[in-house]
Amino acid sequence: LAEALGCVGLRCEREEDVVDVINQARAINDRPVVIDFIVGADAQVWPMVAAGTSNDEIQAARGIRPLFDDGVEGHA
Repeated sequence: LAEALGCVGLRCEREEDVVDVINQARAINDRPVVIDFIVGADAQVWPMVAAGTSNDEIQAARGIRPLFDDGVEGHA
């Protein structure tokens, strides 16, 4: 999809490849880059928007919740 919109699409499927994929993305200067990070279904990825909810209903781990409660209009 990224390439169809004129961007570069990269995919990272293994944790040990994260640095290499990010370095590839940083080396591209002529168009936007979208990185698809594949994570396990049981990974605790935060912040999270649960299926069937809107971005206004963001969920965050307790330790980072204050980062999202900044009082900015339209942000949870």
